[in-house]
Amino acid sequence: MDQLGYVKGASAQVTKDGLSKPALPQKNAYARLVQKHHSGRFRSYLNHIAQKIQLEESSLNDSSLAVEPSVKRGMMRDALARNGLNAHSYSPVKTSQLEQPPLVGFEKLNEDKSQVFANRRPHERDPRIGREGNLEVEEDFYVKQHGPATDLLKVSDALGARVTQGTSLQKSSGSEEKDEEEVWKHKHKKRNKCPANLDRADDYLTDEQFSMDLPAANARKTSHLSSGQIQGESHAAVYTSGDRKNRNKPTKGRKKNVFEAYMSKEDVAAGLKRGELIQGPLRINPKKYHEAFIPSPDGIRDIFIDGVVARNRALNGDIVVVKLLPKEQWKVIKPDGSDKETEATHESDVPEELLGTCLPREPVKGDADRLDVIIEALFDDNDTENGQENSQNVLADDIKKLSMDTSEKVKDAESGCAQGAKQEDVSKVNNPRLLQEKFLQRTAKVVCILEKKHSRAATGFIKLLADKSSELFKKCAMFSPMDHRVPRAYVSLADCPPDFVSRPEDYSSTLFICRIVDWREDSNFAIGQMAKSLGQAGEIEPETEGILMEYGVDFSDFSQDVLECLPQSLPWVIPPTELASRRDLRKECIFTIDPSTARDLDDALSCKQLPDGNLEVGVHIADVSYFVLEGTALDQVASGRATSVYLVQKVIPMLPRLLCEELCSLNPMKDRLAFSVMWKMTPEGKILDEWFGRTVICSCIKLSYDHAQSMIENPSKVFGPEELPPVSPQHPVDEIHQAVLNLHRIARHLRKQRFIDGALRLDQLKLSFTLDKESGMPQGCYIYQYRDSNKLVEEFMLLANMAVAHQIYRSFPQQALLRRHPPPQTKMLNDLMEFCDQMGLEIDFSSAGALHKSLNEMFGADSYAEARKEVLTNMFSRPMQMALYFCAGVLEDETLFHHYALNVPLYTHFTSPIRRFADILVHRLLSASLGSGRPVQMRKEAIQKQADHCNDRKMASKRVQELSADLFFAIFVRECGPLESEAMVMGVLNKAFDILVLRFGVQKRIYCNALPLTGFRFEKVGKKPELTLLWEPETPEQEAAPQVITIFTLVEVVLTSDNGPLKYSAVLKRPGQEK
Repeated sequence: MDQLGYVKGASAQVTKDGLSKPALPQKNAYARLVQKHHSGRFRSYLNHIAQKIQLEESSLNDSSLAVEPSVKRGMMRDALARNGLNAHSYSPVKTSQLEQPPLVGFEKLNEDKSQVFANRRPHERDPRIGREGNLEVEEDFYVKQHGPATDLLKVSDALGARVTQGTSLQKSSGSEEKDEEEVWKHKHKKRNKCPANLDRADDYLTDEQFSMDLPAANARKTSHLSSGQIQGESHAAVYTSGDRKNRNKPTKGRKKNVFEAYMSKEDVAAGLKRGELIQGPLRINPKKYHEAFIPSPDGIRDIFIDGVVARNRALNGDIVVVKLLPKEQWKVIKPDGSDKETEATHESDVPEELLGTCLPREPVKGDADRLDVIIEALFDDNDTENGQENSQNVLADDIKKLSMDTSEKVKDAESGCAQGAKQEDVSKVNNPRLLQEKFLQRTAKVVCILEKKHSRAATGFIKLLADKSSELFKKCAMFSPMDHRVPRAYVSLADCPPDFVSRPEDYSSTLFICRIVDWREDSNFAIGQMAKSLGQAGEIEPETEGILMEYGVDFSDFSQDVLECLPQSLPWVIPPTELASRRDLRKECIFTIDPSTARDLDDALSCKQLPDGNLEVGVHIADVSYFVLEGTALDQVASGRATSVYLVQKVIPMLPRLLCEELCSLNPMKDRLAFSVMWKMTPEGKILDEWFGRTVICSCIKLSYDHAQSMIENPSKVFGPEELPPVSPQHPVDEIHQAVLNLHRIARHLRKQRFIDGALRLDQLKLSFTLDKESGMPQGCYIYQYRDSNKLVEEFMLLANMAVAHQIYRSFPQQALLRRHPPPQTKMLNDLMEFCDQMGLEIDFSSAGALHKSLNEMFGADSYAEARKEVLTNMFSRPMQMALYFCAGVLEDETLFHHYALNVPLYTHFTSPIRRFADILVHRLLSASLGSGRPVQMRKEAIQKQADHCNDRKMASKRVQELSADLFFAIFVRECGPLESEAMVMGVLNKAFDILVLRFGVQKRIYCNALPLTGFRFEKVGKKPELTLLWEPETPEQEAAPQVITIFTLVEVVLTSDNGPLKYSAVLKRPGQEK
């Protein structure tokens, strides 16, 4: 809509070349009338007129079809129903005059696009724009349109249209405080029903309520929110069709509720017991924040929660209880697969066992070889499927699209009638009550939050309220989170900077942390408490601190109580009594293999040739449980943190550095306490004997992966002292070299056998950075190479973990802390199988091993075989579920213990106790099983509770690592771009396509209407989705150049920084401009 209240793109004309073009603007007169008149009779009249117009135009568009008017009316009702509409609620916006273009499927891009770009430039430069889209700015932009914007929003509500991809502009999301307040007051003054005690719009707090509620809420909540243990939803509620069905009806004389009240604990317990309610973790789609899901108990298709109101104030990750909606409100799954994106969106569900266990250690600036974290998905900079920069016409386009869909479906129905098809068959396809459940996705609403897993903290910006004359303006500001899944919140001006009111522009790009402390049933906005100012958006440290606080990572200094649990007399030496009780391995050739910059060395290896031709292989793990005693303050803080968090530029340790880097770290030529697993093996890796026990070791050298790789690649080379780190004089270099070669040979046999036995590995591209030693800014980035030295360490760590899992389960079948990996989600796996079938890919999904074999055998040997494999690997990762810690006594069915990716019956984590608390618990269990430690005190329920907490923190840690990599890569593009790269298409939509940027391993979405095209066409060739792009000629003499985009298409792209502080986009090169 333009600033004069015209709807662009509401109708279409057919050009000579057959492409559909937007028609001239049509004044939105009906919407103005809807604004001014509120009587139900008038609405019914307009509905009647709308249906009549639609039927007339349908018949005019195809005069060759002789269909009875009554049949047409029935088909119109069916068509409306297919769009989730009731015929009586259909709003009379004249969006017809839509003729079918001869070249079906092509879409002409808006000819006024350049003007739209120009209009949007000032808004785009606004540094408050979040990482996931321009939603905040779009809201402000639409509000400034006042009357016409409100008109269109109301029309959109009546149509039931949902603006996708996070830029929904319905009433409550798009309107500012002043706008909604005036509309509400005007409406109720005309009816003489304005309650005396309410001087705000329905969805807002009164000044008195805010002044009373905010301090009370803050006082009530802050006692539970310490800085390092924060336990933050989208902007104001966006009403989708599902929301409107569930909204509470207002009661006369008091403020109506936006959200339903939660059910009581007693009713929830009874409902769960009867099977009437379902509980599960809530996942909110980061790209479409109005869509949320919980897993279905049958494991087939996730349960869909449509809209903010249905989500009922629950935030991402919360454990919620939902009630299924009636079947007629379930989502119909379209047979063409266009709903595939409306499925569970996991941010990072690939377990580390699929990716390798050699995880990143703490880096230093300038680190060029450390193993870094994965960038699984850089979320799109713009959340609309319609593309970038074109948000002025998003709502009009959606209305147009709905109208086109309706008219097309009416035509289809008419054609079906003309061919003798029964009309009831047409309606059956879109009536959920008449469809089989395999064509439906169950929908639900949240009725209770069992556990608030989300930290309730968010990073964002503050701004003044719109209405400067209101009392509320003098008391609070609006906090707008960068994550649109978190609600906007009122915050007290007393918590804002002193000069914020007089100089708000000084803080337009300042990041703040806010904690959500309350969210009332009658308000779209939450109540927040400002925690602190972080600094300028787009800078490394403020952004990093915001990420840590949002995900509840405790990065505070360790308290004095914790530090007092550490050895006080330094330098510390092993007590003689402890030496006497352990197996002394200090004279053995034991060494570590880690990234060159690692400082927390918690695993070492040994390999000794035996006289009988076999080998004694040892895995030696730091004995952290010796220092972290159960029940101490150190134990409590370690169990709370649960894991170290590895960022690109630093690590947030689980334990104090005295333990991480000194007393527990297996540093070279230092006596250290260890827990060892040793095997007698044949040279082929067959295990003949096994031993567990507490030991004392002294590592003879700290090898990097590069050193070990060089030894593997040069088996006959004699390494000089200058080529290696310092070596213990007790062990010559050639002894160490031979041990590495022996371990490599055994590891190859172990690995081969693992995959023969049915293991799966999904190697995704991992991005590493080199940092400037002084500034800490990224200087370069590269794909980390996973080599034989990494595989060597991985095989023996896996072997030790499996051995310990069997040992502790034999000894403590009720208390053993194990790790399981459920099989892939059935629905998503079925979708993937269907996709591979469409693409003609012969992939065997029958087991993990079969999938691994298919991935590694089908891509040939051409230069892009690896790229195709990367694309499929990324796709295959999506159905994978998270691996989970659990207590064996809690699961009765032993088959559920199975680890899908490794294809083993029992598995646990034993090898990284410096950075994982679960491993410390496993060490205690192992020690008790050997009779060398205290008996296990924890009951199975307590162990399961700790396991759940470890799962939560591990997931949060993984997400923080990904966001840290996202941050550094965005800064790298800003500082060093533009960056050119080949890319491979990994997904094709009707107006966009997804690519994997091969040079950097990042994913981006490219929108058709962001390209200089004359048009584009989406179609399915056979079963394969295909986009044909028609590029604008560079000279008048040239013709439009076509480019076909399908899965695995190779393209050239340029990554360029956008106006936002951390935003960048992929620009597709024109055909012929490639290298």
